[in-house]
Amino acid sequence: MAPERISTVADLVVVGGGIVGLATAYRFVQLYPSRRVVVFEKESRVAEHQTGRNSGVLHSGIYYKPGSLKAVNCRAGKKTMEAFCAAEGIAHEICGKVIVAVTDADLPALHRIHERGQANGIDCQLIDKTRLAELEPYAAGVKAIHVPETGIVNYREVCERLAEKVRERGGEVVFNSKVTAVHTRTDGITVVSTHGETTAKQLVNCAGLHSDRVAKLTGQNPGAQIVPFRGEYFALKPHAWKLCKNLIYPTPDPQFPFLGVHFTRMTDGSIECGPNAVLAFGREAYSFLQVNPRDLIETLTYRGFLRMAGKHWRMGFGEMRRSLSKAAFVRALQRLVPAIQAGDLEPAPAGIRAQAVAPDGALVDDFLIQESDRVVNVCNAPSPAATASLQIGETVVDRLAPRFS
Repeated sequence: MAPERISTVADLVVVGGGIVGLATAYRFVQLYPSRRVVVFEKESRVAEHQTGRNSGVLHSGIYYKPGSLKAVNCRAGKKTMEAFCAAEGIAHEICGKVIVAVTDADLPALHRIHERGQANGIDCQLIDKTRLAELEPYAAGVKAIHVPETGIVNYREVCERLAEKVRERGGEVVFNSKVTAVHTRTDGITVVSTHGETTAKQLVNCAGLHSDRVAKLTGQNPGAQIVPFRGEYFALKPHAWKLCKNLIYPTPDPQFPFLGVHFTRMTDGSIECGPNAVLAFGREAYSFLQVNPRDLIETLTYRGFLRMAGKHWRMGFGEMRRSLSKAAFVRALQRLVPAIQAGDLEPAPAGIRAQAVAPDGALVDDFLIQESDRVVNVCNAPSPAATASLQIGETVVDRLAPRFS
């Protein structure tokens, strides 16, 4: 639903109607009820891209470097998200997950993850094969970490509720409104969108897949470029739901920021399998046959991508093979759950991860937030951004606070 009117003057403009943008607007109207916020979203509803296409996990924070923005915001954000869902009647569940060492070769990485979890204050236990079989009877592994506090939630529903809360407090969420230009002055900022111009005191960029482009519109160099990676999923057919009770993850490769194909129970009881991680031929190219020439050329001519590809080409080849071959995808799933068969799977919607890549080819692994006098750019907000979103929103608004005092 579009609002009845669109303000031409606001205190804060937020670009992006995903969960980070809406959480920022929500926190702003909580702290400043007399101020006006406008959220511009280029799609026809909230959470159309990364937020609405992720696996719906409430992450514990076990993987992240202690003291990093990911670790700090995930831990605090998870508690806040649980409280928000409980207060608003949004379905969620703390169901727990297992991170499995399939072979002895996985054990060193598994133990490092356990150490990180302990350093981050997470309830996590190393368990043997017997205990793993009790928790996930069909999972295969020599050892695992049990993380009881991991949960599941529908983040699109969270976004819809956040948008309602913003509107209830006098804010606006404007759909079908793409930001095309930003003009910064000493006394304010003018945001040009397909709905016209809105003048504001401050702007927050939470544009996700397009965050680097919006940052450049504001006059900032994000120091990295978004490279889109498509995550492809299958879903278990109902007769095979018994093969996964909750969440089953592999021990991830510490050199790569993706967690590997895994099994996730959704809040409706269905089971999602995936994702792999392949280069998308456009920032919103959700199928192999979709190509956005501008996006693809931009990626293939970016030196950071070329350097990253040179370093990780073997892993990239394996991910592409799983993309093109269902049999290869099934074999990856069978490492965790050997009983899985191709006939147990049906295609599920794909998602795209906005991965910031530095010019030297390094994958930006932590949240990246940049500031200027009139702008806060959230340039990189990968997983666990959905879990941490309410805390990220609070962090951003705290940075804005001196400008509104």
